[in-house]
Amino acid sequence: MKFIKDLKEGDKIFDIYLCKHKTSAVTKNGKPYETVTLQDKTGTIDAKIWDPNNAGIGDFEAMDYVEIYGDVNSFQGALQINVKRARYANPGEYEPKNYLPVSAYNIEEMYGEVLRYIEGMSNSWLQKLCKKFFVEDKEFIQKFKNSSAAKTVHHGFVGGLLEHTLSVVKLCDFYCTRYQKLNKDLLVTAALCHDIGKVRELSAFPLNDYTDDGNFLGHIVMGTEMVGEKIREIEGFPVRLASELKHCILSHHGEFEFGSPKKPAIIEAVALNFADNTDAKLETFTELLNGTSEKGWLGFNRLLESNVTATRLE
Repeated sequence: MKFIKDLKEGDKIFDIYLCKHKTSAVTKNGKPYETVTLQDKTGTIDAKIWDPNNAGIGDFEAMDYVEIYGDVNSFQGALQINVKRARYANPGEYEPKNYLPVSAYNIEEMYGEVLRYIEGMSNSWLQKLCKKFFVEDKEFIQKFKNSSAAKTVHHGFVGGLLEHTLSVVKLCDFYCTRYQKLNKDLLVTAALCHDIGKVRELSAFPLNDYTDDGNFLGHIVMGTEMVGEKIREIEGFPVRLASELKHCILSHHGEFEFGSPKKPAIIEAVALNFADNTDAKLETFTELLNGTSEKGWLGFNRLLESNVTATRLE
């Protein structure tokens, strides 16, 4: 199989890809055409079906696996496939693992690191709470290991939520070696739980799209609710500690315009906001650099709020 990241202008393709999205439209001349987003584990590429009534174009829908025959062209600086023939691919004709982007790190090894952070806690209340999620709740564990951290912006792959969470935990752990006023157990617990709402905000792969509750509520609210649900299962959990932890989750985006209903009011919330922002932005830039061979300007990036470049001194 030729993966999307290896395609170049002028290639002819005859392979199976996942149809992530499919929309119909009409040209200025009134002719129907279809825009398709194809995906494999290395990324996505736009494709056009200029003659959808062609006998060589079979019926298929979004989230189907499709055998594509066509040419790779360049349009406005981006690669695009001109589809000549397409047909629905039956199960058994493809290997599903080739179509889902997956973390470059071993998922079980990363989860083992998460568990070691929990075992190292000295605050029994916070340790008990973390175990409610990461040791005892098998359904949550399965979703947490396999979820992405975002639909498209950063860590948008299987294991992405786990990878991002562990990176934020490690950054917070480092902060605690430098800033003695930080409550390490509170901060690490907040880091572990800050994005747990994403297991409900985003649907499972291969769809990886916003659920109804994801659109209505968002992961910050849902994560805070999930923490509250577990806390109510622990008799005697300190009220002030519960509020501080929930506050860290509610404020971890830092600003109202970024979706946080509260701004950081305790030092642990400030630290969590910076750790989360650091990992999100550096991963975004890393994915940009990994996804291009260009050496010049790459255009404006919404998360980084800047026109960014891949050119730098070696």
